[in-house]
This record gives sequence, C-alpha cells and structure tokens, in this order.
Amino acid sequence: MTPVFPGLWRKIPAAASYQIRCLTGNLRLSSAVFYSTQSPSSDVTVNYSNGLPVITLPLPSRNERCQFTIKPSTTTVGTFLADIKKEDRGIDVVAALSTDHTKFSNSTSMDVLLMNDFKLIINTCMYHVQPPSRDKPFSPDSSEMDTIKTLVHSLYRALHQEEHQLKKEQELLKRRDSLKEQLQPMEQMKSMILTRSDAKTTRLMWNGLALMSTQGGALAWLTWWVYSWDIMEPVTYFITYGSAIAFYAYFVLTKQDYVYPAIRERQLLNYFYKRAETQRFDVNEYNRLRDEFAETEESLRRLQNPLRLGLPIEQLNEKE
Repeated sequence: MTPVFPGLWRKIPAAASYQIRCLTGNLRLSSAVFYSTQSPSSDVTVNYSNGLPVITLPLPSRNERCQFTIKPSTTTVGTFLADIKKEDRGIDVVAALSTDHTKFSNSTSMDVLLMNDFKLIINTCMYHVQPPSRDKPFSPDSSEMDTIKTLVHSLYRALHQEEHQLKKEQELLKRRDSLKEQLQPMEQMKSMILTRSDAKTTRLMWNGLALMSTQGGALAWLTWWVYSWDIMEPVTYFITYGSAIAFYAYFVLTKQDYVYPAIRERQLLNYFYKRAETQRFDVNEYNRLRDEFAETEESLRRLQNPLRLGLPIEQLNEKE
C-alpha cells in the first residue's frame, strides 16, 4: 500500500468531479490528512498460529512488515495500537475503525475487534482488514480451558511438590529461629516481672487474711470483754451489710462475680502491666511474636506430616 503524497493532489484540476472524503467526527484527526484505501487490503493479514491470532502489517518508516501476536482475552485495542507506535517511531496516527467508520475505544477487547472486518489507519494509509471467520469467540472461561489449566496445575504440583516442601520447610525453620532469638530476652524479662507480680499478689492475699482475722478478734473482744452482745449486734449487722455493698460495687465496676481465684488473677495482671510499663516491656509486641511463633510451629507440624498437608487448620484442630 502506497500512501498518497501531497504533490500528486496538485495535478488534479480544481473543477474535477472527484470527491475526497476526510474522516472526522468520532476520529479526532486534522482535516488536512487524506487516506489511500484498498478494499480489501492484502498488506494487513490476520492468521492464527498455535491458537493465537497473528496480525502482520507494514511499518511505514522502515518499509518492512512486522508481526504482532495477540492474546484476545487480555489485549485491548489501545494496547495493540500502542504496540504498533512503539515498534515504529515514525507513526503519528494509528486507529481502528469499523466498516461504517466508527472508531473503536481503547478499552475494547481484541477478541471483539477480530470478530468482524475492520479498518486500520496508519498515518495516511487506511487498510481494510478481513480476519478469518471463527465459529465462536475465544473464551478463557470455557470448561475445556479450565480442564487444561487444572491438568497443568496438577502436573506442576506433582513435579515440584517435594522441592517446594523442602524450600518452604527451610524458610519456616529460619523464621522460627529468628523468632526464638527475638523472644528469648523478652521471655526472661516477662518471667522476672511475672515472678515479682505473683509475690506481690500473694502478699496482698495474706494481708487480707490478716485484716479479716484482726477484725474478727476485735469484734469478739468488744462483745465479751468491753460491751455486751446487745450493743455489738447492730455493729456487726452494719459491717456485714457494708461488705455486701462492697461486693456488689465490685460486680458493677468489673462485670465479674466476687470470686477469689478471679480476683487474684485480676490483681496479678494489674501488677504485671504496671511493672511491665515501668520496665519498658512491650506486651503487645510480645503477644504478636508469640502468635507468629505459634503459627510457624503449626505450619512446620503440618508440613512435616504428609497425611495432614492438604487439610485446613480448622479440621486439624477439631480432630485433635
């Protein structure tokens, strides 16, 4: 296909009956550009190789033909036209039109473009392209393609599963060793803080027992040696009622029953967090490392047991 040169137009008389149509409207081009057309054009061909369409077209700058292999399911018209301009820097205008001179958008799939005849404009040349007929458009979601993908995936897994397992096991072992190094100093600090907090909590429990024993002894002394029971009975009643109010206030504030093991655990955690803040012990970071270490141990256990390799973690936990 030979483009029309401006010099040839000067030889045509002004009164000639030729009518030159310039494509405008949807295609935003300069009104001074003219196109030489053939219908159909033999310069641009579409063939199928290994199931993929191959478009062969001429490059104006180098005067040579170039092939473009298209993936219809992923390639768009904009990508195809951009590839043409990248291949030849001398191309200023490139566009794809339908047979009724309607421009295709850049987001149109090449599978749609190749379903019917279309026109390809390169600089001042227009080519009428006739793709070979197909029974149905290419569909990557077809059941046949899904079956092939499944077979390829199964074959790859069978050939590389052992190698992948060994590589994954080495990565998990390195990750576990790294987590151990990070956790070791934190474990020592946590053990020290927990020991001191436990000792302080135990002292608090013994102090409570001592206070209750002292209170009981004082009430007995006042009842039998100082006053009579008639005088001390209202006193003991209000002391008991005040204790009931204190227990109820504890429930209102903590939303927990006044149970001694729960109280001791709560007080232990209170002392632990206070001392951890004083010692600059990051409890959140410690918990994150512990969770990550547990996940790594679980992954190693699953990886080293081939019978459980394909089972999800939820099923493993339920069986155990």
